[in-house]
Amino acid sequence: MNEARKKRIEILHEYLIEDPFDRFSKYALSLEYMQSGDTDQALMLLKELLELSPDFLAAYYQLGKAYEMKMLVGDAISTYKAGIEVARKQRNQHTENELKAALTSLDDSDDN
Repeated sequence: MNEARKKRIEILHEYLIEDPFDRFSKYALSLEYMQSGDTDQALMLLKELLELSPDFLAAYYQLGKAYEMKMLVGDAISTYKAGIEVARKQRNQHTENELKAALTSLDDSDDN
């Protein structure tokens, strides 16, 4: 892990110590862990985030991808489908389409 990423992770942890319910910092920290290859930490943070805030739409895509990385296909599918429902409720067509594409891609890869 490079020094810049370590520093970002450290800063985000500090933000979460100050405010454990800071949704953006929790999300940003999960992305840093994903990019550093620590999928377990990312999974934990994304699940916590969605428990805290089930309307945090971007987390569904990232959680689905983290499940894919861990080869937890069923969990990825469930996550994408849940995210699609949230996107519909929020009338967020762009994110709904991204989640549908991820779901379709996953379904297509199962056929091969």
